[in-house]
Amino acid sequence: MLEKLKKEVYDANMLLPKYGLVTFTWGNVSGIDESRRYFVIKPSGIEYDRLTPEDMVVMDLAGNRVEGRYNPSSDTKTHLILYQNFNNIGGVVHTHSPYATGFAQAGVDIACMGTTQCDYFYGDIPCVRHLTREELDEDYELNTGKVIVETFRERGINPEYIPGCICHSHGPFAWGKDAYTAVHNAVVMEEVAKMNLFALTINKNADKAPKYLQDKHFLRKHGKNAYYGN
Repeated sequence: MLEKLKKEVYDANMLLPKYGLVTFTWGNVSGIDESRRYFVIKPSGIEYDRLTPEDMVVMDLAGNRVEGRYNPSSDTKTHLILYQNFNNIGGVVHTHSPYATGFAQAGVDIACMGTTQCDYFYGDIPCVRHLTREELDEDYELNTGKVIVETFRERGINPEYIPGCICHSHGPFAWGKDAYTAVHNAVVMEEVAKMNLFALTINKNADKAPKYLQDKHFLRKHGKNAYYGN
């Protein structure tokens, strides 16, 4: 079932250690099928060097395991909520990559300070609030997804323009049109978090990129008259 998608999700998961985004099993990638009835996700607790495409777990959009010999990732419910609410995304990734997670632990947005970020994220990458004790006790992973959705709606953020966030005291989630693009955006998020840390170390008063520069770089790549990188 969904053998092609399993292979794509497996390949995307294997990019996480390649790009230094995970230690041990601290990360997961999923991808949703074209019908948006099922998604495929990495199994829980399996070392990357032991993974095979056949190990990927098939879930339905009600949160039921449809196929797979292992339990799905512990973050599966977060992925599920994102697929249910961000209708145009095709892949989701979660990591504990150190620079983006550092900003998450500091509880601050990854500000849009330079053109590298502007090319992929149309503004600041938001830091999502802490869950309340009640939300955590009720269903930690499910409510993590709900709080991400809440943040984007309350702040008026288009998830296609800002394809990721960091969860306070936890770590980054990123998404994209497919599993590979989600990983690509996660790599960019980690790199721009590193750049921001360097910039703020050199100049603690470093400012964001001007809005007109953000507009130029994002829209020349993603706007209706895009001409860069196409």
